[in-house]
Amino acid sequence: MKKNSIEVRNLSFRYQKEDVLPTLDQVEFHVKQGEWLSIVGHNGSGKSTLVRLLNGLLEADQGQVLIDDQVLTPENIWEKRQEMGIVFQNPDNQFVGATVEDDVAFALENNQVSPENMRLRVEEALKTVNMWEFRDREPARLSGGQKQRVAVAGVLALQPKILILDEVTSMLDPEGRKELMETIAAIRRQQDITVLSVTHDLEEVSLSDRVLVMKKGRVESIQTPNELFQRPDLEDVGLDLPFTRQLLELLDLDVSSYLSEEELQDYLWELQFPK
Repeated sequence: MKKNSIEVRNLSFRYQKEDVLPTLDQVEFHVKQGEWLSIVGHNGSGKSTLVRLLNGLLEADQGQVLIDDQVLTPENIWEKRQEMGIVFQNPDNQFVGATVEDDVAFALENNQVSPENMRLRVEEALKTVNMWEFRDREPARLSGGQKQRVAVAGVLALQPKILILDEVTSMLDPEGRKELMETIAAIRRQQDITVLSVTHDLEEVSLSDRVLVMKKGRVESIQTPNELFQRPDLEDVGLDLPFTRQLLELLDLDVSSYLSEEELQDYLWELQFPK
């Protein structure tokens, strides 16, 4: 059995001590090594606050965060951050280099990685996200999807054990979202990286192993994507009814599992033209 990459125990947090209700209230969950956990919920449900607590950007009022079975403390926070790579919603806020290659190398320079090793890591990371041919481009001249892939490459170059994605697809068009999620899924398979993603995107949710639903600062439920998509109250947890499910209902077809648009297309084709 795989060990826990992340474990959260009884985590509570208030931004202001005088706040009547905590932003996070006794949150508990775990993520196994190599697992993909999506976190969903309405704006204000505590998702992004939780991410910042996991990375040590905020300090909990109560409870513990364990990374690789070690409690996160002020003494080991810098060491544990080396194991976690985080990509935020707006990639422009993460760019510091004049070129794509310079940007991916920036964090490695700060970590005193040798020049030879740095070149190898930068090339490997950019090739992993299919951005090596853009290495001499200015980040500002890239498309939204390309920028996010470069941001992911900058994290991968650090060789983290855990990849945290905070609404990384929210500013992308459908094609950009699809390309980025396919890249993340491939990286996870190849490198056995643990993925934790905060999202409203149903396609992103469908790629995960489990989904943690946040509601008013608490864990409302933890389910598989298929279990979540069968719920009649998806809008109550900040998700739209999947387009494919809407179409199936209009066609009066009962399918128990979630279908992507491509899978739905194949399913309808088989109904019309059975082999």
